[in-house]
Amino acid sequence: MKILVTLLIILLLSLQYKLWFDHGGVREVLRLRHEVAQQEKDNAKLRDRNKALQAEVDDLKQGHAAVEERARTELGMVKKNETFYQVVK
Repeated sequence: MKILVTLLIILLLSLQYKLWFDHGGVREVLRLRHEVAQQEKDNAKLRDRNKALQAEVDDLKQGHAAVEERARTELGMVKKNETFYQVVK
């Protein structure tokens, strides 16, 4: 009877070790859940950035106002018969 109890205890300890410390155990599952949550956050940020970029591309394709604004602010362009004033501090 003592041998059976000893074998059962050894079996139980072996299974507990595999459950907590072995590959695919509880620690591994918790780590993977954390990685998945972090990746979902990163994906959400990138999804928002993509939406903003797509909206900007659509605006540039459809409207002349956005192209004109870009030309004025980024390239310093002016329309014909306009006067450009630069204020220097």
